[in-house]
Amino acid sequence: MAGITARRHRKRKLKAEINVVPYIDVMLVLLIIFMVTAPLLNLGVDIDLPQSNAKSIQEKKDPVIVSVDASGNYFLTVKAGSNEAVTAEMLTAKVRGIVSQNPDVAVFVAGDAKANYQKVMDALVLLQGANVKKVGLMSQPDQATQGRANQGRR
Repeated sequence: MAGITARRHRKRKLKAEINVVPYIDVMLVLLIIFMVTAPLLNLGVDIDLPQSNAKSIQEKKDPVIVSVDASGNYFLTVKAGSNEAVTAEMLTAKVRGIVSQNPDVAVFVAGDAKANYQKVMDALVLLQGANVKKVGLMSQPDQATQGRANQGRR
């Protein structure tokens, strides 16, 4: 009987260890979630890398430039120096013809600083309707920022 009473009165010793098994389970679940969702995130910039080191034989052609003036009128520049006023329908038709002949032609949109933003967006929608896959937006460097950068180089 003395052994039984001694067991009852003896206190359990506390463990000073951390049970990490639940933390490992949570970590593995999070790892699986991140592995599944990482390929779905597209945070990079879309660029076309060259397939080989060979030089291109075809000559560099002038880009197609769609301009939007402060009044919201559209202008199309196909060759350097040839700037013609066009309507929305004419713009879509002409650019579609150019893109069908040369799908790799560069297309840029130049919007006046005082132009309505909606007109510039409408130009982008018209180009999308003309099957243009990639469009660039043109801008001019800020003169104040450029002046400060040149002062820092001196």
